[in-house]
Amino acid sequence: MLALLHPGFFQVSKGNAELILDEWRKVIFKSMTSVTDPETNPEANIELEDAEQQAAKFERVREAHKTEVAEDYVELIDDLINANGEARVVELAERMGVSHATVNKIIQRLQREGLVISKPYRSIFLTDEGRALAQAARRRHEIVVRFLKAAGVSDATAEIDAEGVEHHVSEETLECLSALTLKIEK
Repeated sequence: MLALLHPGFFQVSKGNAELILDEWRKVIFKSMTSVTDPETNPEANIELEDAEQQAAKFERVREAHKTEVAEDYVELIDDLINANGEARVVELAERMGVSHATVNKIIQRLQREGLVISKPYRSIFLTDEGRALAQAARRRHEIVVRFLKAAGVSDATAEIDAEGVEHHVSEETLECLSALTLKIEK
């Protein structure tokens, strides 16, 4: 019987304290071993997938993490240019919720990657490659948001969740989400 259910649990004396501790040790040991012991837990006998396949999955996630910042920035730069005719560091910092120094470092990286053109104290502009990346990111974002809303997620939550999901879905998944959205919306 579990120590918590022991009738004398709340009346610990020198005589029953050791008994209660022994019961707890048994419970904890049993819970720890039952998870990994194939004889007591048939699900414990898990077969691992091929190492190369597993590594490829993790590599895809790492690549998505590398590009998500660039995608978010070029998408925002494109939005600012379309709304205001220009994108400036101060506005990027405000809208991203980061410091000017952080924005400057990221803009330098985006310049090295050929996505933006920028000069000190001047506006930031997208290259053709940067515009293409912004459009692709916006398309993915819109597909994910539409799907989440069609599935019943509130507008605000769908927008927030899409920011994380949009960078980590494959083109195949986007096509399926888009098709499912059309079915749900009918």
